[in-house]
Amino acid sequence: MNEEILLDVKHLSHVFSLSKKVRIQAVDDVSFQIRRGEIVGLVGESGSGKSTVARCVMNVYRPKEGEIFYKGINLCDRKEFREHKRMLQSKRQFIFQDSDSALNQRMKVWEIIAEPMKIQHVTPPRGTLRAEAEFQMHLVGLDAGYLDKYPPELSGGQRQRVAIARALAMEPELLVADEPIASLDVSIQAQIVNLFKQLQRQHGFSILFIAHDLAMVEFLCDRVGVMHHGKLVEMAPVKELFEAPRHPYTRSLISAIPIPDPKRERARKTGKEMDKEWMDA
Repeated sequence: MNEEILLDVKHLSHVFSLSKKVRIQAVDDVSFQIRRGEIVGLVGESGSGKSTVARCVMNVYRPKEGEIFYKGINLCDRKEFREHKRMLQSKRQFIFQDSDSALNQRMKVWEIIAEPMKIQHVTPPRGTLRAEAEFQMHLVGLDAGYLDKYPPELSGGQRQRVAIARALAMEPELLVADEPIASLDVSIQAQIVNLFKQLQRQHGFSILFIAHDLAMVEFLCDRVGVMHHGKLVEMAPVKELFEAPRHPYTRSLISAIPIPDPKRERARKTGKEMDKEWMDA
């Protein structure tokens, strides 16, 4: 793995104002880095702030406080962002949880995949936009028969593959995947996670993988960060985090992962014991 720091998040905070008097601290002083070629997972319960972090990284939200650097470029500085806008829009790609709403329902699959290249005026390496779309579809396991279909004609897993193909068409250095498997069946989830792993090995891009399924994160990621009430309570290499979690909240998450062996499952601490450990910490 390249030790070059691709993404550097420093003291990131974000607040949502629901009214003049009501404010929600979604992210509170979060810092982490992603190296080139590294897969970093962010896990936590719904509302923990992990998706807000992803949207700040991709400039969907403007952070209340803190700085985000991509290849040394301060994404929170409007002038710097404008100067590098074309590169940033090409080399960082976002994959959303809901592929149904992320894809234009009135466009054919090949048009959806080719759209970023068309917008960025990228010359297709394989001659035409359609040929490039077909090549990207092959990479994600879809054959040419899907080129002229529309999103409503596809299954959830097929739509997510199209979304991944669209991102890959720009040859990104960073993929930010915000719970990309949450709305899929369990068997399809495994296929998509395997696809991410395979594509990362082939292309060498970095991934910020947002999820709440710890088993998938353990399989895919190099390092894992745990979010709780907007804070990053723990960040560690995946093996270290799952074998020796330090924070009580991390231990409670890991303890909730089902174990196929009934004897080992019964030997676990009870919920009351976990609650007591959490309160005593």
